[in-house]
Amino acid sequence: MKDLGIDRNMRTHRLAISGTNYKPFDNQFQIKEALQSMCAMVNSQDAIFAKALLVLAIVSYIQAFADGNKRTARIVSNAVLISNNYCPISFRTIDSIEYKKAMLIFYEQNNIMPLKNIFIDQFGFAVNTYF
Repeated sequence: MKDLGIDRNMRTHRLAISGTNYKPFDNQFQIKEALQSMCAMVNSQDAIFAKALLVLAIVSYIQAFADGNKRTARIVSNAVLISNNYCPISFRTIDSIEYKKAMLIFYEQNNIMPLKNIFIDQFGFAVNTYF
């Protein structure tokens, strides 16, 4: 991250997301609390796929970092899958515009269904392509 102009660790300033009116938390105390709540919610789930989907959606929603939030969410979601002996999802065949639309619907309407459909489709693609 050297010379990229991106802060390390949790974000300490306001962040705007282009294409939406959604405004993420604007201070690190709210961000930390949201991350802790997310961990509790994810850990309360029994289903591995529910855990992985929630991590994918909520890490992106919280926008804890200055950059790379959706990438981080995909990595952590895959870590949940891998640690439970499931294959990771590459998100290789999803159109980036469709992925962003699904995220915006979640941000603005708290509707996880478009993202869930992408998650299911991409997991199916990974299983059928790589295994």
